[in-house]
Amino acid sequence: MAHDGIDVVRPTRGIPSRLSRPESTRSGFSGTVADSGIDSGLSDPGSESEALMARWTGWRLLVLLVCVLLGGLVVFAIASAMASIPRINADWRANAHDQIELSATGDPALRPHVGHVLVGLMGPDARVVKPDALELQRSPRWVINDAERARQQLMDERLSAVLEQGRVTLRFADGSQVEVQSAPRGLAGLPIIFWVLSAFGLALYVMAAVVFLAQPGGPTLLYAVMALCQSGNLVFIAIEMTLAFGLPALVARWDMPVRMGFDLFTAAAMVNVACLHPRRLPGSGWIALGAWGIAFALVVAVAAGALSAGWWWTQGVVFALGMVAIGLLSWSYQIEPHPFAIVLRGFGVVAVATWSLLSVALAAADRLPGVPHNVADIGSMVWYVFLGSLLMLVPFLAKSQNFMREFSLLAAISTVATSLDLLFVSVFSLGPFASLTLALFVSLAVYSGVRQWVLGQWLGSSRFTTERMFEQLYRIAREVEDHPERAPPLLSQLLGELFEPLEVNVVDRRPPKTRVAGDGSSLLVPVPLLGGEASVPGSVMVRFAQRGRRLFTTEDARLTDRIVEQLRRAVNFDKAVEQGRSEERMRLAQDLHDDIGARLLTMMYKAQSPEMEDYLRHTLQDLKTLTRGLAAQNHRLSHAAAEWKSDLAHRLSAAQVELKWAFVYDEDIVLTVVHWSALTRILRELVSNVIAHSQAQQLDIDFRLERDRVDLTIVDDGIGRNPSDWSHGLGLGGVRKRVKQLGGEVEWREVAPHGIVCRVVIRELSVRP
Repeated sequence: MAHDGIDVVRPTRGIPSRLSRPESTRSGFSGTVADSGIDSGLSDPGSESEALMARWTGWRLLVLLVCVLLGGLVVFAIASAMASIPRINADWRANAHDQIELSATGDPALRPHVGHVLVGLMGPDARVVKPDALELQRSPRWVINDAERARQQLMDERLSAVLEQGRVTLRFADGSQVEVQSAPRGLAGLPIIFWVLSAFGLALYVMAAVVFLAQPGGPTLLYAVMALCQSGNLVFIAIEMTLAFGLPALVARWDMPVRMGFDLFTAAAMVNVACLHPRRLPGSGWIALGAWGIAFALVVAVAAGALSAGWWWTQGVVFALGMVAIGLLSWSYQIEPHPFAIVLRGFGVVAVATWSLLSVALAAADRLPGVPHNVADIGSMVWYVFLGSLLMLVPFLAKSQNFMREFSLLAAISTVATSLDLLFVSVFSLGPFASLTLALFVSLAVYSGVRQWVLGQWLGSSRFTTERMFEQLYRIAREVEDHPERAPPLLSQLLGELFEPLEVNVVDRRPPKTRVAGDGSSLLVPVPLLGGEASVPGSVMVRFAQRGRRLFTTEDARLTDRIVEQLRRAVNFDKAVEQGRSEERMRLAQDLHDDIGARLLTMMYKAQSPEMEDYLRHTLQDLKTLTRGLAAQNHRLSHAAAEWKSDLAHRLSAAQVELKWAFVYDEDIVLTVVHWSALTRILRELVSNVIAHSQAQQLDIDFRLERDRVDLTIVDDGIGRNPSDWSHGLGLGGVRKRVKQLGGEVEWREVAPHGIVCRVVIRELSVRP
């Protein structure tokens, strides 16, 4: 299977062996890079606009519009229903004795009773409802005790019936009674929290539709199931947070079984996803079937009333399924070190940990009056917002959405802080201020550590320093300038050092710019057109950054594009510099030929003696050799060696020194002007030093080129001694400088019975320009 035009990855050129996957981790790779079903192409910032437009035309766009319209209509219907429910214009709170107190009101008749305990509500039919603090725990899903939940449901139904009668009499503990009118609040009266949670639920629902429609399949269907379940949870919470008390009978009756089903089905879908993504695991079908079977069986049992302690069963099974999903992702990573498995496992650990902490906090504070309903309302809401933000973030992992990432972290830490606050109050009997302070301190410490880990999964760290990067860039630029066909393997080596991947391959596919693919597991980098290519180069596919421990992101794509651009600029710069050098050499050669050459020729014809004429003739010959060398772009080694021998033989003959010349090579390479000029001046200076100082009778020169290694040995039989004590002026200092420029080494030492040997070694002649 292939997606987004990425076909089978086929290594076509030599890649450094250290970048290859170890044999122990090769199993299970098909050699195909495919974008995940979960990211559905959303994480691919480099997708061509034409492909995106083609994907979202026709039936997909029509179905998406219908889904969005239906979602908007459902939210509007719920909002209209909530706006029409009668309510009393008052806010209530629980006191330390598990009683309901009036905390605030907009009704003038009730203002004198702020802070008084409410003991009953009575309608025109004279039926009295006696509410308590349990009524303020808006969500039956988070009531632990079955009997308490049944009592809350009955209380909700009675309160709803009383409020629907219009005239309501409130009885307070001090014996006073106040008659108020219950009335619908209207759409404008709905609280902000309702609209925020409803919008978030709608956005999650639309995201589920987008992901599934973009690439229908098993993983995207499971993602849609999780997103829809959490969207439903958010809508239920929006309804519950809107009413002070008196949930509608339908909501009160179905809140527990429906929301329990949402949680269990989300956990089962997590297990199923871990079985399929980022790779299908052995026995995945049976594992997924077992998870779904457990979830369905528990939902049916609780809905039918056949199972007691439904809250405990739900919390425990969700925890167990979460741990199974984490274990499956760890197993998947062992089989194939896909970074997406690491990220999903990290998300799973945080979700399960915060779920467990919230559950333990509620269980510990179950008997504390006035406390559980606050944590159940706020803590559970924050946890569901956190899980929803994670689901919103998953399709954009490779885009590294900073807002969604930080929002998810803050929601998770808020859950931790709320749960810890409750635990410190219930277990350690701390005061409100002390428990809140300690909870915030611990939560901030956890936030710092988790945030560092999350940033590591997105951004990672590299030991490839900027200095090293630029050194490699310009080395590659010089080599590519001479050998354009080597651009793909050289770029592969550079990317390998930058990202430390498990795989680097050259593929035929060529996108317009660097793009992230496969859930952020792969980076597709087009090989730049540097000039001189026999054919259009393909791309370098880099997989599993930092040995499979982190995802590629859009920041990596932008960094890679900048590196490739710098490589292109470096090559163009070197070409421009070389062109300038060539033009300057041509100018110098022409000036030497026209000016100095003409003057020497005049002097030769006017020479006073045959010796002077002969000397000037040979000087003209040297000048001709020099100008020809400056004017030529390249020199064959064999031709250069012949000129060196002729020139040195003439100079040594004039000094009455015998020359023994040996020249051996395994390849007649082409020397650049830099190589030719450096080697010519090294030979001339070494021979000049022998003529001037050694009083030698014989000079042996041995020049060898084997496997790109130059060994130059010059031995004289003169009177030179103790080369370590020599002062290196312009002559010998120039020799050292030129040898170093070629990446070589030079040394002088004595030989028996007398004389000096100079040895020059250049191990990789072609590496240097």
